[in-house]
Formats: sequence, C-alpha cells, structure tokens
Amino acid sequence: MVPHDHGIEFKNKIIDELLLTFEIGRSLSKKACPYDNAVAEATYKVLKTEFVNQMDFHSLRHLEIELYDYVNWFNKHRIHGTLGYLTPVQYRQEALKKLSDLLLTIHSSP
Repeated sequence: MVPHDHGIEFKNKIIDELLLTFEIGRSLSKKACPYDNAVAEATYKVLKTEFVNQMDFHSLRHLEIELYDYVNWFNKHRIHGTLGYLTPVQYRQEALKKLSDLLLTIHSSP
C-alpha cells in the first residue's frame, strides 16, 4: 500500500461546512499519485517553515497582520524555482504580456 496524504490536516467540520456553503470542492491528489499537487504541497511546506514555525502569534489580529505581510513578500519579492526564478507577480505579468502579444499577433494577421 502506498502512503498518501489527502489533506487530512485540513479536514475538519468547520472547513467542510465552509466549503459546502460556498460550493467549493477540495483539490486532492489521486491515490498513489503524490505529484499532481506537488507545487501546492511545496507551498504549504514553505509557509510552515518560513512563516508558521518562525512566529509566535499573540492574537488572531497579530496572525492576520503577519500573514498579510508574509503573503505580500511571498508574492512580490520571493523568487520561486517553479516559476523560472521569478516572483509570482513577475511570472503573472510576463505570462499576461505573452498572451497579449499572441492575441495581437492573431488579430493583426490577415
């Protein structure tokens, strides 16, 4: 039997009810296929090691402020190997530019 993680650490009644309320489905790997969600799993690992395990939160508000700052840094300043060593914001901007250029090429060709 191949061990697998189906998001058990996020499985709880409150989350299940919220997902149901907003009609959101869970994105889980298939059994014996741990790679289809590798980027998300790596992101959770980084979040835990760079943020959660380095902080002591004194209140929910403190957590909210620190998490906001961390996500801002993660998206705008931290480079990611899976994104060609760009930040997520840079990667998105480049992807949108490529798409825009492609659409202009398609629309301007006879």
